Amino acid sequence: MRTHADEESTGGVNPPLGRSSSWSLVAICVGYFMVILDTMIVNVALPTLSRSLHTTTTGLQWIVDAYSLTFAVLLLSAGALGDRRGAEVVFQNGMAIFALASLACGLAPSADLLITARCVQGLGAALAVPSSLSLLQCAYPDRAARRRAFGIWGAVAGVAAGAGPVVGGALVTSLGWRSVFFVNAPVGVVGLFLAARFLPSPPRRPHGTDWAGQTTLAVCLAGLTVALIEAGPAGWTSPVVATGLAVCAVAGAGFLVIEQRVSDPMLPMGLFSSSTFSSATAVGLLINLGFYGELFVMSLYLQQLRGFTPLRAGVALTPELAMAVVGSTVSGKVMAHSGPRRPMLVGLVVGGAGLAGLAAAGDHSSYWVLVVPLMASGLGMSLVMPAATAAVMEAAPFERGGLASGTLNAARQVGGAVGVALLGTFVAHRASFVGGLRIAMPVASGAFVFAAVLTVIFIDRPIGSRQRQRHVLR
Repeated sequence: MRTHADEESTGGVNPPLGRSSSWSLVAICVGYFMVILDTMIVNVALPTLSRSLHTTTTGLQWIVDAYSLTFAVLLLSAGALGDRRGAEVVFQNGMAIFALASLACGLAPSADLLITARCVQGLGAALAVPSSLSLLQCAYPDRAARRRAFGIWGAVAGVAAGAGPVVGGALVTSLGWRSVFFVNAPVGVVGLFLAARFLPSPPRRPHGTDWAGQTTLAVCLAGLTVALIEAGPAGWTSPVVATGLAVCAVAGAGFLVIEQRVSDPMLPMGLFSSSTFSSATAVGLLINLGFYGELFVMSLYLQQLRGFTPLRAGVALTPELAMAVVGSTVSGKVMAHSGPRRPMLVGLVVGGAGLAGLAAAGDHSSYWVLVVPLMASGLGMSLVMPAATAAVMEAAPFERGGLASGTLNAARQVGGAVGVALLGTFVAHRASFVGGLRIAMPVASGAFVFAAVLTVIFIDRPIGSRQRQRHVLR
């Protein structure tokens, strides 16, 4: 078993990246690029999709959150499956499912069938993403090299995020909304070819399947999502919302009880004995709540309120998403020397300020008023994400890399689903869109500020030793 001391045995000298590990990184990043590209492309297609399929803003929230919810529900089980069956096998299956589901999304004749296909996309993404981080961890055993690789991985996500709105806008304008899903097919073929040739084979850890934990987690998250989305049209005091929140609370409590009592839980509570692991996971949830909620709202603001075409809206969002490339690259370089705490803290402060600045958007305000806040929010998000990922992966035992990755990404997807549902509700069911936006943006900013407080207090200040954590996990 690799220990913390083993990681430091290089004496601070970083070995050069080998050809095999470099191609492994390319193969891993192609799959992640596909997942992020699809998320960003869908946002600019939403108004056109709404007109084509005759659905409401609530329906659009379900189209976005069906993917996020399925992704979040299955991430922990998918991460554990990668540890058990082999991360390389699970990763390739996830990519294949995602590409095929994307074709089904593009062919969907109705909103209901599109939502169903988006759920299958979420399954594919859940299989691919946690396995990708386990593979990355295996390809780069040296800590500093691994941190730089996390930065590259994050930068690729930034490229996908930056390209998504522009590519999506161009596709929607020229070929229609269905093309934004069809574009995943060629990317998936390339990714599968590279994965078959270059992926490493991390060690496997046989264990059982926690069906009770999986079921209660799914019910918990479904109840929360239903309550948040339906709160807009039905009101917070409606029976549907109250029932959803009650189901979420009961199922969530049941999940925690089950995970403490089963012999092989899908989420061992011992992982959270590290304050760095716990806090970085919470930071992942909070940044996705703020960022993806903001992106949903601003996409609607630019197209529905300001009358931008999908292409023009994509170009308008480019300053925010293009900064993701810069921030992710810088985050990886800073982490290699000083660890994840510094880029996380700087990114959360900068991103929080940018999100607060977007509250200045009005019915007739100049677009240039929004450029600096957009850039700040994109830069902040991209500084935090690779650093939080590295913090979580380094705080967990090496043999539980898939589960640790699944935990972080599940938290991030829950945050994204809650952000879209909550912030979307503010703007969808108020007399004034701008009035709702001016509530939504401070809420998004507050999520970043709270994450900054957690970072100051807990990151890089673990409770207990790694040896004690491993003992708890056994």
